Amino acid sequence: MKIKIAIVDDNSFLIKTVEEKLSFFDDLNVKFSALDGSDLLEQLKRNHNLDLILMDIEMPVLNGIETTEIVKQKYPHIKIIMLTVFDNDEHIFNAIKAGADGYLLKEINARDLHSGILETLNGGAAMNPSIALKTLKLLRKPFVSTNSTDIEAIKLTEREIDVLEQLSKGLSYNAIADNLFLSTGTIRKHIENIYRKLQVHNKLEAVQKARRNNII
Repeated sequence: MKIKIAIVDDNSFLIKTVEEKLSFFDDLNVKFSALDGSDLLEQLKRNHNLDLILMDIEMPVLNGIETTEIVKQKYPHIKIIMLTVFDNDEHIFNAIKAGADGYLLKEINARDLHSGILETLNGGAAMNPSIALKTLKLLRKPFVSTNSTDIEAIKLTEREIDVLEQLSKGLSYNAIADNLFLSTGTIRKHIENIYRKLQVHNKLEAVQKARRNNII
């Protein structure tokens, strides 16, 4: 089974360069390329049978970080590696927050790119050394937003905190609904709001982030 890949970059020359690097490996198959995020989303509507996307960050119309967030919500099975010329802190932080599975620089050689793809598909995170180092520093000293709305955004209602606490015990939606005397639909709505406010995509991330921020 070949690994199905899409390449997204607003520079067609760079798409060709990446395709050439991938062409050395029989286990990889480039299904299509796109010139920006919205072009990619259109193509995914027609065919989202993909394993991995190599995504540029700086693109017109819809940039790589915005696109990553949308793809992760709609097609969570697709892994995304940011392939970029930048290793600046804010890009790395935002890419990881958006759900990127790896972050490599465009000058990477063919063999390292291939092993990064395999590593990511096996549940790892492909990162070149300078980025891995920066990511560690960011995790040790989190990127603090000066935007007060970001700090406000993490405020959950008492009811949302109740739901989150129940969620952290591994209870099902139905069990939480029974415990809090609410309908399952209401619980679902609360959980949607919690995910949005915490900027996470699943239960595990929500519980971890809530604990990190001393919410539960």
